[in-house]
Amino acid sequence: MIANNAPNKQLPTEIKSVFKELGVLKHLRNAGITKSFGISSAIIFQLIFRLIFEHKNWFRMLDSKKSADLPAKDTVYRFLNKSTFNWRRFLLVLASSVISKVSAFTSHRRPKVFIIDDSSYDRNRSKKVELLARCFDHASQKMRFYKGFRMLTLGWSDGATFMPVDFSLLSSKKHQINGISKDIDKRSSGYKRRQEALQTAPEQIPGMLQRAMNAGIDASYVLMDSWFTQPPLIKDIKEQGLDVVGMVKNLKQRYLVDGKHVSLKELYRLAKPAFGKKNILRSIHTTQANGVPVKVVFVRNRNKKSDWLAILSTDCTLSDQEIIRIYGMRWDIEVFFKTTKSLLNLQKEFQSRSYDALISHTTIVFTRYIVLSWQNRCNSDDRTLGDLFYELCDEIDELDWAVALQQLIEILDDVIQHTNKAIQKLIKNQVQQWVAGLPNYIKGYMSISVCES
Repeated sequence: MIANNAPNKQLPTEIKSVFKELGVLKHLRNAGITKSFGISSAIIFQLIFRLIFEHKNWFRMLDSKKSADLPAKDTVYRFLNKSTFNWRRFLLVLASSVISKVSAFTSHRRPKVFIIDDSSYDRNRSKKVELLARCFDHASQKMRFYKGFRMLTLGWSDGATFMPVDFSLLSSKKHQINGISKDIDKRSSGYKRRQEALQTAPEQIPGMLQRAMNAGIDASYVLMDSWFTQPPLIKDIKEQGLDVVGMVKNLKQRYLVDGKHVSLKELYRLAKPAFGKKNILRSIHTTQANGVPVKVVFVRNRNKKSDWLAILSTDCTLSDQEIIRIYGMRWDIEVFFKTTKSLLNLQKEFQSRSYDALISHTTIVFTRYIVLSWQNRCNSDDRTLGDLFYELCDEIDELDWAVALQQLIEILDDVIQHTNKAIQKLIKNQVQQWVAGLPNYIKGYMSISVCES
């Protein structure tokens, strides 16, 4: 009596409108993520996208009452394992499109930045995952080793909205547990990403930034922590027309002052004290050993007040306060890592051994974050991404077909009131026969007493 509204064609109302507004499925096709036959890539993509909002992984979905309307397990895994799909192009074009919309809401005077950082991608219980390596988590308080990858991520921020732009799951040549599968076509984009996984982070960062700028993403600064703020990388980024703002440690790098090469500690002693500026101790203009002019601002370490931290900027025209304010935007990527792992099921939802599946699922998780960020920006309210996530989970629990059945019963009830007794009896008999033939789990979603009245 009503059209079969299959679950694989459903998205929550808010997400469906955002998909259309952002052209998500159009970007999917333009990136070559299509199938020549069978269930379309768009349907499979939407199914995986919405899993997190139903609090289920794919195994639990197939074990639920909706399994009859879902594609088989092999269909989904073939989609995730496809090495010819260009997931990087999809993420880059989608992010560029959304950033252009976000920029319309942003003042031209507000600085726009790229943010680079890495985070652990754990697969501690795995043994045969492709390119699995033994990595060291320098960000953890435990300073531990783990099995998995380093997720090097490039993001964009205007201080209010963060968007992931590009990423690479880094393995290791020295501590590699498994190598590259021999069955991969070396002409595919999947093989190229496997080759990149064996490179170091400084080797990949210039290429990431260049691809982002070629896609039309506008930014003036690149923010990094002390693990990436090294003189060779700073020079490469400066040659691309971007300025760097990052924290530096007292390592081997030297700074040129009055013809002498000095360490960071010696530079602190030579810098002039800053009076009347809260938590800003000193600042100095200097030049790195490779000839790049920089400004270094020394601030008080909140965790150890007798110590100081140094923030470097290649834009020497910025004031001390502005350098610190811009560097503070780097925290957006830490919030992004926390959200994707805690709420969006990064590294948990699928347990595939294929490197392609890791790339494709990570891209889908990043797409979830982009959609949530865009909705959060459009709503212009005080809701956090976490609040918005749970609201979408509540909405998807309201089954559209159940509401449609209830409304149909109400319409029939209204029709009965305006007809003669013979037609009323006929309609009631037909409805009662139809209800009696419904499965019990469908009856549970509707008021049967209304049908039988």
